[in-house]
Amino acid sequence: MDGSRAALMLHGLLPSSGGSRERLEEVLVRSRIQELRMLYFLGKDVLRWMEQCVDFAMRTPGLDRKGYRSQTFAAFLIDHTPDAMVKKLQVWGVSDHRSVFSRAIGLSCSFVTPPDLTIISPMFLENYHRFLDFLYISYQNLEPFTEALENEFSIEMFASGEYSNKLSAEWVGPVV
Repeated sequence: MDGSRAALMLHGLLPSSGGSRERLEEVLVRSRIQELRMLYFLGKDVLRWMEQCVDFAMRTPGLDRKGYRSQTFAAFLIDHTPDAMVKKLQVWGVSDHRSVFSRAIGLSCSFVTPPDLTIISPMFLENYHRFLDFLYISYQNLEPFTEALENEFSIEMFASGEYSNKLSAEWVGPVV
């Protein structure tokens, strides 16, 4: 059973599958911890990408004086996600990419290791969506930044296997 199903059962919106309330709560907690850990690792990747974007902008004549910061690229990713990327995320089961990216950034800016039950309060775990939304807002307001125009940059996203195949094709030709 997954955490979403357990949550619905705990709130009486689905019939219980015969498990105890404690068992349902345990499934829900494990599910939330897993979601937080996935967001954490996604956030680490996004933060690394944002740093690379800032580095590129600082080394590119014309972009180097625009005041682009990491927050520029966070806002660009979240507010100007290309349609092809949104569709790919939907295929992967992501229905709200804006929240996923912003929460991942907020979480990864706040923790140095993936969160687990030993460091997270029950209140945080129960309301982590709200906490992470505010952590992202706080991150975006740390310092002034220039917003990038919608058509100023392009973004593509690949799963690990897709990226490996793309690189392989560029180096030696199509993979058969």
